[in-house]
Amino acid sequence: MKPTIIIGGGIIGLFTAYYLSEKGVEVIVIDKSDMQVTTSTGNAGMIVPSHIIPLAAPGMIAKGISWMFSSKSPFYIHPKLDRKLLEWSWLFYRAANATHVEKSIPYLKNISLLSKALYQEFHQTHRDTVDLEMAEKGLMMLYQTSEVEKEEVEFAHLARKHGLDAEILSPADIAKVEPNLQVKARGAVLFPGDAHLSPSNLFNFLKTYLKNKGVQFLPNQEVLGFEKLNGKVNNVLTSDGSIPAEKVILCGGAWSASLAKHLDFKLPMMGGKGYSFMQENNPEIKQAAILTEMKVAVSPFGQKVRFGGTMEIAGTDETININRVKGIFESINRFYPDFESQFPKEDKIWKGLRPCSPDGLPYIGAAPGYENVWFGTGHGMMGVSMAPGTGKILADLHEGHASQMDIKAFAVGRY
Repeated sequence: MKPTIIIGGGIIGLFTAYYLSEKGVEVIVIDKSDMQVTTSTGNAGMIVPSHIIPLAAPGMIAKGISWMFSSKSPFYIHPKLDRKLLEWSWLFYRAANATHVEKSIPYLKNISLLSKALYQEFHQTHRDTVDLEMAEKGLMMLYQTSEVEKEEVEFAHLARKHGLDAEILSPADIAKVEPNLQVKARGAVLFPGDAHLSPSNLFNFLKTYLKNKGVQFLPNQEVLGFEKLNGKVNNVLTSDGSIPAEKVILCGGAWSASLAKHLDFKLPMMGGKGYSFMQENNPEIKQAAILTEMKVAVSPFGQKVRFGGTMEIAGTDETININRVKGIFESINRFYPDFESQFPKEDKIWKGLRPCSPDGLPYIGAAPGYENVWFGTGHGMMGVSMAPGTGKILADLHEGHASQMDIKAFAVGRY
């Protein structure tokens, strides 16, 4: 029997390979990069069941327009005449409404809770062989303005309505959570069910583990097309030649739209560029947080802490916009006045392209018109958070089993 080909060696692809290898499936992972530093290695590493609101939500259009005029803003769309960008923006505009949010919440909550449970299982299984630096201490949403306070408190009540724990904190409460340094905030909402881990430790462990399990990796190979016959893909055509395939799973991240084009259907997708950098954690920040006004994520790992953020809709442009990094950096002392921050050198700045669908929901499921092709992509900023759940669902579909949760909102052919 021919192998299953997974296209894309990011965290979604690796977790899919993990669950397939557990079932004894022969797997080959193809990636166009060298699989050393990827979108999966330098992000905030957050596992966030609390994030039940899609990016396409009411208010994002108005915020996006106002942020367009600031090179340091947390959300930015490059204003250019590009057909794919215009189509994506129109679909985003159509999805940014209360009805869409209400319909999306159960789907996002369910896959996030599934992923959280799978992470706990994964951590327990492999804790003797890898230090994931996994901290299940929640996520604190810090805010400084009355406008954002209103939004965050309303969201806390919405989260509780949907069965998630949310605690509203005063400045005195925040001081107890962060005893080592001043936190300049009007208040916060703490989601105790959230967690964070080291994405690079996770990524590197999965690669090594899967290689030892017999999974074959083919880095630095670009997929150029597919040989198709009667609703099936028989061969994957790469820059290094043709590879026979029994089944194909596409986890190509921001490049998934071009892969779908080779399969003769549209998959609206734009790359949402983000940046991060590490700092010496002095004075020590103990609690993972989001600095909400600037949408900056704070992930402490003992003596180090990672700051990351921005959503720069930029297609597949991977250049560093240093002003975006300055926006992240300037938020640090705005919220943590005592923190000894130092602007990172350019070679220490991570950047990655999050795959963003226009409605803020991932694409998970069968490719339209094919019986042996599936997609797992479009998770935006939630790739790490939803990775094991997505991988488990794709492995079940691959084996002919129904998904353990309703995934119709994630339909690959919904556009």
